[in-house]
Amino acid sequence: MFSFGPQFTDHGVRFRLWAPLQRKVAITIDDGPATTMASEDGGWFTLLAESAGHGTRYRFISEDGQQVPDPASRYQPDDVHGPSEVVDGSRHVFQHDEWRGRPWNETVIYELHVGAFTEEGTLAAATERLDYLRDLGITAIQLMPINDFPGRRGWGYDGVLPYAPDSSYGRPEDLKGFIDAAHRRRMSVFLDVVYNHFGPQGNYLPSYAPLFNRDHKTPWGAAINYDGEHSGMIRRFFVENALYWLQEFRADGLRLDAVHAIRDDSDEHMLATIARAVKHATPGRHCRLIVENEDNSSALLERDGEGRPNLYTAQWNDDIHHVLHRAATGEAFGYYADYSCAPSAVARAIAQGFVFQGEEMPYRGEPRGEPSAHLPPTAFIAFIQNHDQVGNRAFGDRIHKIAAQPALEAITGIYLLSPQIPMIFMGEEWKSEADFPYFCDFDEQLNAAVRKGRREELHRLPGFDEENAEKLPDPTAASTFLDAKLDWEIASRGIHREHLELYRRLITLRRDHIIPRLSAISSGGNFARSTEFIDIDWELGDGTRLCLVANLSGETIPTKPPQFGTVIWCTHQSGDIMPPWYVCCAFSSEADASLSQSAEISKA
Repeated sequence: MFSFGPQFTDHGVRFRLWAPLQRKVAITIDDGPATTMASEDGGWFTLLAESAGHGTRYRFISEDGQQVPDPASRYQPDDVHGPSEVVDGSRHVFQHDEWRGRPWNETVIYELHVGAFTEEGTLAAATERLDYLRDLGITAIQLMPINDFPGRRGWGYDGVLPYAPDSSYGRPEDLKGFIDAAHRRRMSVFLDVVYNHFGPQGNYLPSYAPLFNRDHKTPWGAAINYDGEHSGMIRRFFVENALYWLQEFRADGLRLDAVHAIRDDSDEHMLATIARAVKHATPGRHCRLIVENEDNSSALLERDGEGRPNLYTAQWNDDIHHVLHRAATGEAFGYYADYSCAPSAVARAIAQGFVFQGEEMPYRGEPRGEPSAHLPPTAFIAFIQNHDQVGNRAFGDRIHKIAAQPALEAITGIYLLSPQIPMIFMGEEWKSEADFPYFCDFDEQLNAAVRKGRREELHRLPGFDEENAEKLPDPTAASTFLDAKLDWEIASRGIHREHLELYRRLITLRRDHIIPRLSAISSGGNFARSTEFIDIDWELGDGTRLCLVANLSGETIPTKPPQFGTVIWCTHQSGDIMPPWYVCCAFSSEADASLSQSAEISKA
């Protein structure tokens, strides 16, 4: 039984609120009269309501008369300022109890935003698209944050009620139905969770609980209180939230947003506490914990003697995105300036995960990262687009609008066939024309502040052009959100259909040739520090190697490519030269040095 939120008993529903900053708390149930709750040790207030049940709506009332939702509300039918609703989770019967998840090596992730994935923008509508994802070859879906955020539209990173699926996407039962339907198709579902900050509107917790520790700072202000007075209960609130999604909804894993902003000087860091609790609570299941970590701390990704993660399964690898993006587009704006498109830099990201492994990063003005060559490639998630890298451009434009098709095909082949775990951002597989800029829906005062702040920020973002400054999207306008919805109708047309077929072919090649051998790759690859082209190989343990050779430039390299035994995929037939945007992925052995160019080639 979870500590936070309504609890079902044989005699009704017990309501509980942890409010150590209050001397008394009342509750109103279904708009009835206020009833004082009993005060208990540790700052808890409780009340047993015999008549309450599934669908009952309620609010807590603080000493000054302010009515607030339950911070562990399971559902907010009228958004974050309205009453909370009691949800009886046992009413939903899962149809696939046998599901335990899939081995991590088999993972091909598809990141999607529920509101923009379909015209309806609901979990029920997204469920209708699961056959498409399965047929594409997707084995795991990652939902951008679905916990309740203010307004009718948003990315989800401004959430304030971590236990409640946003009502614009549907009811909690709809999320369970989506996950159950994905499991029927042998697809995992990961949820993106935010444990580093709360959104700027609708967060009532600080008025009755010590949510923040002002001794620590984050980009969003004071840090969540994971190590100060009363921090034990704050830690418990978030640990139980992680377990809630994994146990109550049977999600297969969590992606923890911006963990570098989780400030914690406790003897056991909050990240370790969460990982330990999840491992203990999900025996026999393939539950995955993924981090976004600007600090590139390989310590979170360490493996035990059997190759199993000690704490976290993988990290979103921004470094591989940055080097491939710069190579394909030529952009050297902002942080891209620190990511050389020189073959050795690109090769390091593909072979070893991190480009910066303790070296000085000029953009940050300090060293970044830790050694990562000893980690298996599956400790890293590779991508050429995601919500951040698209949405944090001035116009939210996708990479196919700024990269030539040969360059785009080359980097697509690299990331889908490399031993790192690939992640596709919704719509990239058919070159969706729908931009994905930042959008939100706060009250008018905060909307005005967001518009002003975004406009001031945009000139520092990739894709900004003074001549088009007046055309910048308004993040608070409904049209910005509506324009971000996927254009499914073009996926079967012309160049879009051809690009989709490329993705299907590459994912099939990955399934048939790369995935069966990933468990044999226990550490990073070897790469030549060539000034001309990328040359990487990973040892497979049986005397064979997985090899990747590429020329990520628009110029021909007058060098004969290495010869291989079994070529998985090549962008070009090649003789004594490497054409522009040449990529070849193959298996090889020591004996292959004598092989002729007659080796089998899977032509792009």
